[in-house]
Amino acid sequence: MAHGRETEYAGRRVVVAGARVAGAACARVLMGLGAQVTVVDRTPSANTEELAAAGARVVIADQPTADLFDGVSDLVVSPGFAPHHPLVAAASSRGLDIYCEPELAWRLRGPKAAPWLAVTGTNGKTTTVTMLTAILRAAGLHADALGNIGEPLVYAVTDPAYDVLAVELSSFQLHWSTTLAPQAGALLNLADDHLEWHLSFDAYAEAKAAIWRAADGVAVGNLDDPQVAARLAVAHPASGAAGASGRRGRAVGFTLGEPGPGQLGVIDGMLVDRAFAAGAVGGAGAVEGVGAVEGVGAVGRVDAVEGADAVELAPVDAVRPAGPHNVANALAAATLARAYGVPARAVRDGLAGYTPEPHRNAYVATVGGVDYVDDSKATNPHAALASLTAYPRVVWVAGGQLKGVDVSDLVRAVADRLVGAVLLGVDRAQVAQALARHAPQVPVVDVASTDDGAMREVVRAAARLAAPGDTVLLAPAAASLDMYASYSKRGEAFAAAVRELR
Repeated sequence: MAHGRETEYAGRRVVVAGARVAGAACARVLMGLGAQVTVVDRTPSANTEELAAAGARVVIADQPTADLFDGVSDLVVSPGFAPHHPLVAAASSRGLDIYCEPELAWRLRGPKAAPWLAVTGTNGKTTTVTMLTAILRAAGLHADALGNIGEPLVYAVTDPAYDVLAVELSSFQLHWSTTLAPQAGALLNLADDHLEWHLSFDAYAEAKAAIWRAADGVAVGNLDDPQVAARLAVAHPASGAAGASGRRGRAVGFTLGEPGPGQLGVIDGMLVDRAFAAGAVGGAGAVEGVGAVEGVGAVGRVDAVEGADAVELAPVDAVRPAGPHNVANALAAATLARAYGVPARAVRDGLAGYTPEPHRNAYVATVGGVDYVDDSKATNPHAALASLTAYPRVVWVAGGQLKGVDVSDLVRAVADRLVGAVLLGVDRAQVAQALARHAPQVPVVDVASTDDGAMREVVRAAARLAAPGDTVLLAPAAASLDMYASYSKRGEAFAAAVRELR
């Protein structure tokens, strides 16, 4: 949006749905711009009390009240509000402009706002965006991982200290955006997830692909994922038509195999770049589609040369956490960074110094010759598959909220490496049914408890099933909110129970 758009909020009536971190931040910013804000949440909280004291009207309700949208022009929704939610449906029937916190942030950017390098996908978003941040910082740039994590974007976009923003975007956030168009955006992978929200895989995938909305931007995609590769092929046909800036967009793929011209990939154990220019100052080539990005010159920017000789970026064995899926995440981060003009040495140094986020294939302990690994962030079958295939013999800890997704294909794919399974959570019966069909030889323990001691019971059952050399792996393939406040709390409970074994 053009500079000055923020002044259009003065005097406007806006409803903000949800009063957690993003919603509360939106309400504060909008009130600061002179908007008349109504905040709706189903339960009172410290945030609703604070916002009411600051001048917001606060409505505590599950359903929209009769007068909620009288005179209102905008509804800013938190990601949990699906299109079929009664409040959203009521706003839509009145023709309100409905959008989310990242879209509001995009609308509030000024003319010198830091560019966005954005990441989405079914799995690996946080790992990729934090890897990207480490690379950008290694190049001497002021950057942070934002979006689904970190500081709210509505605050960051007005902070002149940022050179560039590394932004994680969910399918929910992309669905609730209409103008948000990152200068470079990466789609990591696509698999069934959040189908209860989007109602179909096509709708889910379409929301994810909106990260490539910028006609003059860089569309980055995983060539090893057929769903992503097919969409990338048409993201910028023939490297794109010119956008409003007059620059052409560009599609750049990455692969775990040997890259072709215009791609990033792996050769002889090295991450390599064949998409951006090498051999000039700093060794980096900023892509044409990000020509408006400022501040790149400090790290050495030259013109793009598609099909240049492969530039070595970093050794594969430097990527942490280990595993092919994380090598793919590192390639995605490197592609975004190189598109921005970051030199090869910063990619190497950033990945070398990267500290993995917790609860992502994290080693906990070895007890009685059995390794215990916490991958609580594996909240869908696609993520669990990547984790399960990293170990030859696994006692699988699974279950929770499946979000409308079938686990049959996952169980079929990993049946030969399962030596046991311990199931918990609201949808554990569906996992048990899949195991009975596709891995009938695998002993299964069903843990019905939902109290604080449930994970202790789970870990003890897994320990009885495991033999020295096995891995007890928490990779639930499901969300955690049926039993835990978050996937991180679930992972912490697992690690605490493992420590008790010792």
